[in-house]
Amino acid sequence: MTSSPEKSVATEESVDSLVQQATDNHVSRITLNRPEALNALTPDLRERLVLLLSQASADPDVRAVVLTGSGRGFCAGADLRGASGVGEGAPGDVARTIRLGAQRLIAAVLDCEKPVVAAVNGTAAGLGAHLAFACDLVLAAESARFIEVFVRRGLVPDGGGAYLLPRLIGPQRAKELMFFGDALTASDAERLGLVNRVLADGELDKTARAWAERLAAGPTRALALTKQLVNASLDTDRTAAFAAEAAAQEINMTTADAREGVASFVERRSPEYRGR
Repeated sequence: MTSSPEKSVATEESVDSLVQQATDNHVSRITLNRPEALNALTPDLRERLVLLLSQASADPDVRAVVLTGSGRGFCAGADLRGASGVGEGAPGDVARTIRLGAQRLIAAVLDCEKPVVAAVNGTAAGLGAHLAFACDLVLAAESARFIEVFVRRGLVPDGGGAYLLPRLIGPQRAKELMFFGDALTASDAERLGLVNRVLADGELDKTARAWAERLAAGPTRALALTKQLVNASLDTDRTAAFAAEAAAQEINMTTADAREGVASFVERRSPEYRGR
């Protein structure tokens, strides 16, 4: 977080190389590529991430997303090196910066209509940890560490941390992580329910690809609606959740993949989903 106008160390020409994207086998692979800075996010890089997630959401050729980092870090959070003195801006500047910056990035992950798999290859700190926790599935290398670093800097958590963590692990555990700011090992993160699987460092990329390709071969619209239902269920009551479930079923039954799923069951064969 920064309370001053945002500055970026990335030039316009270098943004594409610092947040790389490639689509293969219907999987969009997004790689943060500032290893010397543990993939800390400048405003330019954050905006490219938001754009790539939005494009993946809208592109019918993309049916799953993998988000990872290069080098020793997944993402060290927001790059504060371009920030000037704390508290020097006009009233409202900080809230505006957070709303249009870190919160917008986390929303782009939560609202992406394709499953997003985080392949956490190293340190995930601050906004970087919340970026991983916002993903639908989280794979972590044994060397990964998760750090709620804000308290170490005298800051309040941003990037939706106080929204995400209590929903994932409960308020007491969330407060423990946020109050102390201690590094959480990958195995401890798995034990708490923040991580789906912990893998040997050399197995992370292969497993992330396998999971993403399996998702990409699935019924894309059904997965999107399922994601929407699960995310919304944490903020609603039973009546609203049941109504949303019924509406999602109504929408999904109009898709070709739903018809294929039923037909393949009746015909006793494996379904061939095409994402529509």
